[in-house]
Amino acid sequence: PFQCNHYIFLASFSSLELRRPRSSVALSFCPLSYRFNWSELVPLRLWGRTLGLQTESSHFLLEGMPFRIFGGSVHYFRVPREYWEDRMLKMKACGLNTLTTYVPWNLHEPARGKFDFSRNLDLEAFLSLAAKIGLWVILRPGPYICSEWDLGGLPSWLLQDPEMQLRTTYKGFTEAVDAYFDHLMPIVVPLQYKKGGPIIAVQVENEYGSYAKDPNYMTYVKMALLSRGIVEMLMTSDNKNGLSFGFVEGGMCLWESKRDQPKMVMEYWTGWFDNWGGPHYVFDADEMVNTVASILKLGASINLYMFHGGTNFGFMSGALESDEYKSDVTSYDYDAVLTEAGDYTSKFFKLRQLFSMIIGQPLPLPPMIESKASYGAILLHQYISLWDVIPSLLQVPVKSEFPINMENLHLNDSSGQSYGYVLYETVIFGGGHLHSRDHIRDRAQVFVNTMYVGELDYNTVELSLPEGQGFRQLRLLVENRGRVNYGLALNEQRKGKFFFSWSLTVLRHVAGWSAVPDYFVGPAFFRGRLWIEHQPQDTFLKLQASPFLSHSSGNAVFLRQRHFLLYIQSLARSPVPD
Repeated sequence: PFQCNHYIFLASFSSLELRRPRSSVALSFCPLSYRFNWSELVPLRLWGRTLGLQTESSHFLLEGMPFRIFGGSVHYFRVPREYWEDRMLKMKACGLNTLTTYVPWNLHEPARGKFDFSRNLDLEAFLSLAAKIGLWVILRPGPYICSEWDLGGLPSWLLQDPEMQLRTTYKGFTEAVDAYFDHLMPIVVPLQYKKGGPIIAVQVENEYGSYAKDPNYMTYVKMALLSRGIVEMLMTSDNKNGLSFGFVEGGMCLWESKRDQPKMVMEYWTGWFDNWGGPHYVFDADEMVNTVASILKLGASINLYMFHGGTNFGFMSGALESDEYKSDVTSYDYDAVLTEAGDYTSKFFKLRQLFSMIIGQPLPLPPMIESKASYGAILLHQYISLWDVIPSLLQVPVKSEFPINMENLHLNDSSGQSYGYVLYETVIFGGGHLHSRDHIRDRAQVFVNTMYVGELDYNTVELSLPEGQGFRQLRLLVENRGRVNYGLALNEQRKGKFFFSWSLTVLRHVAGWSAVPDYFVGPAFFRGRLWIEHQPQDTFLKLQASPFLSHSSGNAVFLRQRHFLLYIQSLARSPVPD
């Protein structure tokens, strides 16, 4: 929190208790007694490295020279690979010298034992590009990352174990972390500073002080890093209340009460994320830059979270669960320094002016923004009902006497289903009341045969079923709206839970499409074509009010088998397809 002229600088501002003064603030940059010339302190100019990032009294040193971290967060998994370089060049043009990024375990190991570091998940390419551009890197490899990302970046297949204790030294968890680090660290280790790479520091876990269920866990993660060859400075990051619980011996906890170490704000929030049904958060640019100036005036280092937020592609958005469950939107615009599409904001130019007063050499010119195009309305001209699709699904339905959550379905090499929808079916005779007993996660559309009855969710736990003759099918189409990514409820994020089930997959080659009728019964799939006559450009997708779209149950959009948007609520960015 920043109140009047009293400032507290923490390793992270990711507590939900963040408050900023709402009074008008005049923009006035802090006078500094000296300027830093870091023209030689860039990855491609430092050869024969030996010292790395160090601390001396209240200052950072890099290769023995005074250094301050002017960082910004950009997550490679939220930005199309084609735009990585553009975002990094804009960081340099803003005056930043360090890039910070999380590493999402659940993308790199989507099924147990099957790893993916290719294409948009090519971490080595991302970090090497940062070095080429002239940015240092603080790596935040988790295994837990929070980041408004599904289950805080932990893979959902961990929850197949009914006794699983995430973020502890529980054997089932540490064995999985060890296997993951065995694949991740060989990529990271050669890119460390002392080995000629850009990584100057590595964060141990993330905000563990706000979880703190196992006093031995942070030591375990630290040793898991050191034993696999991490030699650079170790850091921890926590909010105010978690500082004393998230510290690890031998790591650097960046907080103000120790006079013999540097101060750093590891997460200065440039904006905030949005929840479905809530407002789009906007933080005043002058107020933000004045606060940054005040931090820098005290000699502290800083990391802007986020410099560029990007997009939660697919079903990867997380959720919050405090007083009530709230899922996060697809956009991770965050009201950051750059927009979701990578365009400049007033925050960028005000920060550039501020940092230029500190840095002793001219800043690079800001790159040109990417062009956008408007392609007009897309006619959804073909239609197929979900009930017509089910017989053509290749998978045999999973049958069980007892309810099965989606993580425990026998799919994907026994790794279960991580995201999306599951259709649960059973046979009923007659009508009555259906009570979920609060076991639906997170929302279910209820049907008797193909007739829509209503919805069950956290707030609605009971429905009346109509009377009828003979045996009928009770169907619940259950939607996973995102696993909680922060707080103490991580172990309870199993989704689905009801009767027999079908796992729904993306439909690529399904026969039976027909013209959209005047009247139809949902749920259904609709298909249209986007015609592009010339060079493709970025665009935005907006779902207008339409009889095709569900306003309460949500909608999903796929572009060339790539999932871009969940629900109807907001504008979605669509990068140029690959």
